[in-house]
Amino acid sequence: MFTLLAGFLALALPRPAPEPPIARQVSETNIRHGVLGLGADTFIINGEGKTIWTYPRNTRDGWMLSNGHLLLVITKSADYPGGGVVEVDREGKTYFEYKGTQNEVDTVQPLSKNRIMLTESGAKPRILEMDKSGKILVEVLLKCQSENQHMQTRMARKLKNGNYLVPHAFDRIVREYTPDGAVVWEARTPHWPFVAFRKANGNTLINCTQGNVVIEVDKEGKTVWELSNKDLPGSPIRDACGGQILANGDIVVTSYGAGDPNAVKVFEITPDKKLVWTLYTGREHGLHQFHILDEEGNFLKGKHQK
Repeated sequence: MFTLLAGFLALALPRPAPEPPIARQVSETNIRHGVLGLGADTFIINGEGKTIWTYPRNTRDGWMLSNGHLLLVITKSADYPGGGVVEVDREGKTYFEYKGTQNEVDTVQPLSKNRIMLTESGAKPRILEMDKSGKILVEVLLKCQSENQHMQTRMARKLKNGNYLVPHAFDRIVREYTPDGAVVWEARTPHWPFVAFRKANGNTLINCTQGNVVIEVDKEGKTVWELSNKDLPGSPIRDACGGQILANGDIVVTSYGAGDPNAVKVFEITPDKKLVWTLYTGREHGLHQFHILDEEGNFLKGKHQK
């Protein structure tokens, strides 16, 4: 009798409202991993769309290191007038710092436990490789115009062959440099190139800001594939800044979209232009670059084509 009465009361009494779901603006297929976002807001979003870490500085580029620290390019500010690079832990403690000497630092890339690469724009645009004592080991002077120093270079990357792939945004050209500073390859782009990646087939994938296109060019610089807003009805790109190539051949692209939370997003698309997922960060500020993370917040090793 007591069991029946308890059951009746459970049905009769009002039930508490269900817990609201975690706020997430994701496509129906959902993001499978977390995201480290770099831009006017620096953050980590987990696979449920929840912000689990923020850093109180604007950043342009960055990486998750194997020890869990973050290697970040700091946007120019009062205490970093030429921009800079820092290595910080999740609590914000600084382990390495480089203050830029020119107009701004554009890019950083970890090369080994004690070695990094960065690029600087300014009167002497250059690539630097240095150890974490701050000793410069390699300097490569870049061949680009001297005007509009803010857009001389963007997100350069060191290639597996030891050369450097450098987007020269204002010049609308991507060049491959040797460590001696020789240009051994270049491709012209229809708009300002922001980031470029060398694919396994030898082609180069280039994200162009301003023109909102992603192009793949062959070894002769001819465009063999293009993604533009006509391929993304209802979900346009507003400045294709960051990018990543996944091991399955898909690409992930950012839409910078400053000032419009419906435009600040990250999305994955297949080579045949099928949209896999979209993550709207919900932020009003721009998103320069990002990295896909695993569920524990670690960088996905092998998932990024350097």
